[in-house]
Amino acid sequence: MITQQTIKPVVEGYDLNNITIGVLGGHSALDVCTGAKKLGFKTLAVCKKGREKTYDKYYKTRDGKGCIDETIIVNKFSDIVNEDIQEELRKRNTIFIHNRYFWVYFKDFDLVEKRFNVPIYGNRILVKLEERDQPNNQYELLEKAGIRIPRIIRKGNSGMNEKQLRKALNKHFVDEKGGPLLIKVNEAIRGYERAFFTITKTDDFFSTSKDMMGKGLIVQADLDNAVIEEFIIGAQVNFNFFYSSLTGELELMGTDTRRQTGLDGFLRLDAKIQMTLLNNGYKPKMIEMGHIACTVKESILEKAFAAGEKFVATLKKEVAPGMIGPFALQGAVSAEHGKEEIVIFDVSMRIPGSPGTPFTPYSGYLYGQSISYGQRIAMEINDAIKAGKLAEIVT
Repeated sequence: MITQQTIKPVVEGYDLNNITIGVLGGHSALDVCTGAKKLGFKTLAVCKKGREKTYDKYYKTRDGKGCIDETIIVNKFSDIVNEDIQEELRKRNTIFIHNRYFWVYFKDFDLVEKRFNVPIYGNRILVKLEERDQPNNQYELLEKAGIRIPRIIRKGNSGMNEKQLRKALNKHFVDEKGGPLLIKVNEAIRGYERAFFTITKTDDFFSTSKDMMGKGLIVQADLDNAVIEEFIIGAQVNFNFFYSSLTGELELMGTDTRRQTGLDGFLRLDAKIQMTLLNNGYKPKMIEMGHIACTVKESILEKAFAAGEKFVATLKKEVAPGMIGPFALQGAVSAEHGKEEIVIFDVSMRIPGSPGTPFTPYSGYLYGQSISYGQRIAMEINDAIKAGKLAEIVT
């Protein structure tokens, strides 16, 4: 396992006056590299052949424009763990900024945890814990932190058979007269995306999943491992944080909400057309394609910070060396029992995939001007270099 201690000799061999910020060509690469350039760092993107033009052409550094200084083209993203690619990264004194995009293309977390001998800013093992079938996963961490999460009807990899599942669903819908449930199942084609669907009665689970499998959208193995949880009816908000392990301070970088294919367009139709489509078997897809900057009223902020501080404190105890840098608590603000409450149903334990955070006012309240995640990460790396503490913020 590559840890802070095992990566330390690599960092100590770096020329700290010539650091490169490296990313995988996707997700938040442009955000990271633009911020890195503002702090004077060189930038590099590792791109998949056939998907490199965004980084190798359109946003390539030239004539005072662009943010990507260099690119390394690979046949597939997982080639980044090949020794020759790693050697190129280390030769350029690269600090790598990881994200979910970086991990999901490997399918085997061991490749990153044990073979990628390049310093990663942050705690490299946290992204794995976003997966709901892992020990000490995000839901377990949220529960340990005392943060409200949706009621879970079935955990991932629960081993629950059909009879047991029907019993659990009937208890929720019939005995307890519960509301809608959300089924979090991975897509068949793109396993890193989720083919979520909602149900309002027990039979919906079986009829909808059968239909989706028939269309090749999901497979039985993923359905068997899908989480089934309470659907929170509220205003969805992602609280995007940054925790400085150098200063011990938690910062709110910004808030946003999601844009999802199918669902967003479906909600713009009138109820009559919606019902016609549903009766004809249409199921809106909930695949993320972007984010919208949004704000929350100030009475919510203290609750959001409290949740973030609880999560950071729990990680310090549970997953050494704890949280380093960016993360997001994603959920909804519901109005139950006469008060507003934040309910968290997803965690990003790395830079979130939303470059729109500087278009909300929260980092500006702290710094006097709005800053992006990429700029904030670069600021932290720069401060660590000056303080001789770079090895403390990478793993």
